[in-house]
Amino acid sequence: MERNNAISAEEASACAQEVLQQVQSVIVGKNMIILKVLLAVLAGGHVLLEDMPGVGKTTLALAFAKVLDLDYRRVQFTPDVLPSDVTGFTVYNKETAQMEFKKGAAFCNLLLADEINRTSPKTQSALLELMEENAVTVDGVTHPLPVPYIVLATQNPTGSVGTQMLPESQLDRFMLRLHMGYPDLDSEVQIMQARADGDPLDRLERVVTKETLFHMQAAASQIYVDESVMRYIAELSAATRSHEMIRLGVSPRGSLALCACARATALVRGRDYVVPDDIRVIVRECFAHRLILAPRARIENVTADALIEEIMQNVPQPKLQRKHES
Repeated sequence: MERNNAISAEEASACAQEVLQQVQSVIVGKNMIILKVLLAVLAGGHVLLEDMPGVGKTTLALAFAKVLDLDYRRVQFTPDVLPSDVTGFTVYNKETAQMEFKKGAAFCNLLLADEINRTSPKTQSALLELMEENAVTVDGVTHPLPVPYIVLATQNPTGSVGTQMLPESQLDRFMLRLHMGYPDLDSEVQIMQARADGDPLDRLERVVTKETLFHMQAAASQIYVDESVMRYIAELSAATRSHEMIRLGVSPRGSLALCACARATALVRGRDYVVPDDIRVIVRECFAHRLILAPRARIENVTADALIEEIMQNVPQPKLQRKHES
């Protein structure tokens, strides 16, 4: 992919708004979910969608793949899926007398890991390297993945038949965890009306190319973050590590993820700098899945979201200098 012809923050913001409008025409009543998926995409992160089957998780992934012109692959994770199905494998070619690498499903731009918590831990672990390094290593040889690269995984709520919890190292690879939820009554009626004339996905149009998306990600990474805002992020993370209700707090990877998401939020909102509200709009989705609660919290039915809300109330927001105020 060519990496010249960079675009401005203003151009990237305009493209982001067009992407949102297109996807919202298919996914009805979930504008904030769509926005937050786009934020993760612009920040170069991966997304975990947790909810019951049938609420539109797969449709959401397909919509983004089509609008962003991404090469899309889907893996339906079941107990019999092997790591090599995801990463690929080497096989002996008798004609050339050499070992050849056969690419797995991971070699695409957007990988939908459907029902990721139904497969074995061994297969789940195959995703660790590709989500962190954008590459897979097979038989000692590292193979780079296409750019841009996004994993959008779905999982059924823990406790559903045949599911198992993802390990902490796997959850920490996801920039955001989102919950789709059921649509309201009006939205559900709109969904049925839209389906009466065929599949709404067929009416979606490409908004940007893969190269443009790469430049949008580059523009997001250049959004200014004041040192006081970085300190605010660090203080939020530190508060999770010292809270009596939390056994394991947010790692530095979580702080980096929140900072990247805040940059993307500022970009979509049409600014070239981050303000504290850019952090607050996404902090729950960025932090909650990274927390391991203490036994007392589970006994008292205290949720991670509630603890993050408490921490946000207790950690003072920074006051930016006038030239960076919104």
